[in-house]
Amino acid sequence: MADNRSQVGEPDRSRVAAGERYEVQHLAERHGISTGEARELIERFGNDRDALDREAEKLRRG
Repeated sequence: MADNRSQVGEPDRSRVAAGERYEVQHLAERHGISTGEARELIERFGNDRDALDREAEKLRRG
């Protein structure tokens, strides 16, 4: 169940909650980067999941 019942569905899933350790860890594991790198990406590019996925792929390739 979502924390805020008014924010469910796609808008909630399209964001990475930086304050939730498991979400940051999931982002890091999915892209083969450290959790520190994942947190840096969130700080730099915001919490939009699509943008973070793109940037994490660039980081991993780079």
